[in-house]
Formats: sequence, C-alpha cells, structure tokens
Amino acid sequence: MTSTPFNPEPLTRANAALVLVDHQVGLMTGIRDYSVAELKHNVVGLARAAKALGLPMVATTTSADTLWGPAFPELVAALPGQTFIDRTTVNAWDDPRVAAAIEALGRKKLIFAGVSLEVCAAFPAMRAVREGYEAYVAIDASGTFNATKRETGILRLLQSGVVVADGASLMVEILGDNARPEAAEVYSALAMDWAMLVGQVRSTAVAAATLA
Repeated sequence: MTSTPFNPEPLTRANAALVLVDHQVGLMTGIRDYSVAELKHNVVGLARAAKALGLPMVATTTSADTLWGPAFPELVAALPGQTFIDRTTVNAWDDPRVAAAIEALGRKKLIFAGVSLEVCAAFPAMRAVREGYEAYVAIDASGTFNATKRETGILRLLQSGVVVADGASLMVEILGDNARPEAAEVYSALAMDWAMLVGQVRSTAVAAATLA
C-alpha cells in the first residue's frame, strides 16, 4: 500500500471536528470486517472521547424511516441532544443541510467515520479534500461488508489524500497532554485500561505545579 507523503499539522481541539455518517441499525447488521459489538464499541468510544474533548460534530443517517433505520441506540445515548440529519443522497456532503452544517463547524480538519467505510465515510472525506479541507477517516469506527470493500476503500482514501488512522490515536493526538483535566475521561471513553493511571499522572502534575 503506497501513498503520496502527507504530514499535516497536528489535530487540536481548535482545528478539528467529527463527522459521523450513517451508523444505522440496518447497515450495522451487514458488517463483516468487525463484529457488530466491536464496531459499536469503537464508534461509541470515538463519539464519547470527542465529546469529552469538546469537538463539534455533525451526525447523519440515510432514509432512516424507509430504508436503514435509526442510528444505533448506544450511539444516540452517548450523544444526548445531538441531531442526526436524515437525507437521501449517497454522499452525505451532497445534501445541502449536511454541507452547511459542516461548514458551520468552522474547522479545517475533519474526522470522518461511517458505515460503510468505502461509501459513507469515504465519499464525504474525499469531497472534503476537494473542498480544501484536511480529511481523516477513523478506520476502526467505519465498518464494511467484505474484505474487498475494506481493502479497496482504504486504497482509494490514500489515493485521494485522506489520512487513515484509528479513532483512539486521533483522539489522543487532540488530547495532547495527559495532565489535562479531561484526560481520564477521554481514555475511559476509549476503554483504555490505564485511564486510572492517567488520573494519577494529572494529580502528580497538579501537585508539582502547586509546589513550583
């Protein structure tokens, strides 16, 4: 797997936003590259970590009432008050309401996750690059229906200048400092076992700063 070297400036809470595309109950049943339970775990963890970091978000569904059903309940519960923009366009960005919502975020670095990877996540991510944004796809929060779709989807993203990564790495990059007050919440959202240790790091750092 090859790609043109691209090493953008780091993600931060000031420049990044999250776009969640079509994590719907009907689509989730067809996932084959992850177990449904694992994919749900990854998506919810990404959403909760982004929320803890204060990242603005856009979330969408496709034909929820007539085709693929609503966003899966665990994700809805993780994002109380979040509006899911329902549309009919294949590419989420092609819906004017979604495009306007993304533009209103005011961020130039967009993290996408979606079901399926090669369509729901990839199409708007590639459009973002064409529109002058920097696009990232959280691969482990973007399931699909077979190995070929996963492999060719990742290749197409790389060919299009989209950064591919796992969601936890993207969130930790944005966190930036384990002494931040939200660090334990971020690591806990990502189900990382050392969340308690991060809290101890913060306590030590605060105590050291107080003595300085």
